[in-house]
Amino acid sequence: MSESKSKCFSFTSSRNRCLRSAFTRSGLRPFSADLGDGTIMHCWVPKTRNPARPNVVLIHGFGANALWQFCETVPFLAPHFNVYVPDLVFFGNSVSTRREWSESFQARCVKRVMEANSVEKMAVVGLSYGGFVAYSMAAQFGECVERVVICCAGVCLEEKDLKERLFPVADVEEAASILLPQTADKMRELMGYTFVKPPKGLPSCLLEDFIDEMCAQYVEEKKELLRAIAKDRKLSDLPKISQPTLIVWGDQDRVFPVELANRLKRHLGENAELVVIKNTGHAFVHEKPKEFHRHLKTFLLRQVSPDAKTPADNHQNCR
Repeated sequence: MSESKSKCFSFTSSRNRCLRSAFTRSGLRPFSADLGDGTIMHCWVPKTRNPARPNVVLIHGFGANALWQFCETVPFLAPHFNVYVPDLVFFGNSVSTRREWSESFQARCVKRVMEANSVEKMAVVGLSYGGFVAYSMAAQFGECVERVVICCAGVCLEEKDLKERLFPVADVEEAASILLPQTADKMRELMGYTFVKPPKGLPSCLLEDFIDEMCAQYVEEKKELLRAIAKDRKLSDLPKISQPTLIVWGDQDRVFPVELANRLKRHLGENAELVVIKNTGHAFVHEKPKEFHRHLKTFLLRQVSPDAKTPADNHQNCR
């Protein structure tokens, strides 16, 4: 660490400790599962699972760790649900010797850590990249995943969208340089894309401290994950999931433009509900948390008609 960084108090480390304590106060504990194939998955799980409550899995995206991304959502949901918060592979404390980059691999890993906790039925909530993983879980494990929430995740994007300038970046490599910032200037650029009103006046030492804690590990592996998202991606190849689905977006999202929310709604049809939160960007979870949480809780607690059947050809067994 440089001399300048050594003089700067690590706000990020201090904040991580506070958030771990907050998760613990919300009734969660850390849990790790060795999947036996070179992959170790870390997950926050209930200290005591209440069988009368629904299970909900919160799946993070790129950027800050799951503690930061769901710091307000966990205490909001914990009194009503059994909440599980996994670290995806190459994030937080989840690691793998395998070199698989697809969201379907991430989905299988999350599913297996749920199996390790004897969770058979669940709702999944995916934020940004986590939305790709949540969608894949719903497609692969339809009998286990009962409800799906996709938050600002461009699962309907196509590789050609980059060339056709749907995004403010020209290619995946440029996107990776922003989504995986390694300098204070790049971090400021990322915040400009993420927030409608990005915080101003943050000192470089604070941003560099955040980068050291959050963005310095597994950079090449995370770039591969980003490349895999767009490579050869076509809407015609995207399975149409049949679970009730809530799509939530910020109307001014610059990472995944709101056109992708409308595209996903058209793809899923009447089975999906679209909520667009005004005057927010990609970080609507933090910009208007109360509005997001109101929609989230209402959707997750909504009763499903006993006559509603999910097409069997979309399902795999839970086990």
